Amino acid sequence: MQITDFDDAYQNAAYIADADQYLTKWPEKAAAFRAKYPPETLAYGSGERQFVDLFHPKGVPQGLTIIIHGGYWLRFECRDFSHLAGGALDRGQAVAMINYTLAPQARITQIVDEVAQAVCLLSDKINGPIHITGHSAGGHLATRMTCLGALPEETAARIAHVMSISGVHDLRPLMKTSMRQSLHLDPEEAIAQSPALLTPRPNTVLTAVVGADERPEFLRQNDLLANIWTGCGADTRAVHLSDLHHFNVIEGLETSEGALTKLLFDRG
Repeated sequence: MQITDFDDAYQNAAYIADADQYLTKWPEKAAAFRAKYPPETLAYGSGERQFVDLFHPKGVPQGLTIIIHGGYWLRFECRDFSHLAGGALDRGQAVAMINYTLAPQARITQIVDEVAQAVCLLSDKINGPIHITGHSAGGHLATRMTCLGALPEETAARIAHVMSISGVHDLRPLMKTSMRQSLHLDPEEAIAQSPALLTPRPNTVLTAVVGADERPEFLRQNDLLANIWTGCGADTRAVHLSDLHHFNVIEGLETSEGALTKLLFDRG
């Protein structure tokens, strides 16, 4: 079916009952989590938003898990989602929540570079395999990290699994939305920063997961990357989680046996 209204195609809140409750609930749950598990804050640059919150497990970390928040590169910060570290932390992981400069102060290219800087800083601090996941725009940023050339080889080779949650992997449709102006997105950047148009590193393992009740365009974007990267030699799978939408799908990261935590660590 042809898309005639791209703003509507990428609209989530209008199609989720009581959407506002999630916007209130997330920072409240995140603050309670940080009070119980105070993170170490690390700066990877001099900018106000260039920092990560790193949650340490009891004992020696079994590896590093990186979580990247969404919000169309335009809103939120990592501390709105601290509670999503719960599942990986219970699995013995050191868990990092990456913050980054938002548009329109930064273009997507700069945001990608900031996330890469943060990943390098974290990889120097924590040993072991690296798992990277992100939601929505964070799904784009997570998968962008496992594209050829995104990270130094020493760091990139440690990525065991990348999991995009409701990710946007082809940025070209956003050129037809009103957010294009705030993103300062042009055709050249849309092509250069779309994981679906780039080559994954050799031995990339990707899970592209989406709520089955999400907007059709998010289902398409999810399956698109798994399909294309399979043709590039990556080990991919696309997963639709029943009865979940764009806002509640991320709850599967909160506990060690949550659906997303299991997908991230128990892939067989």
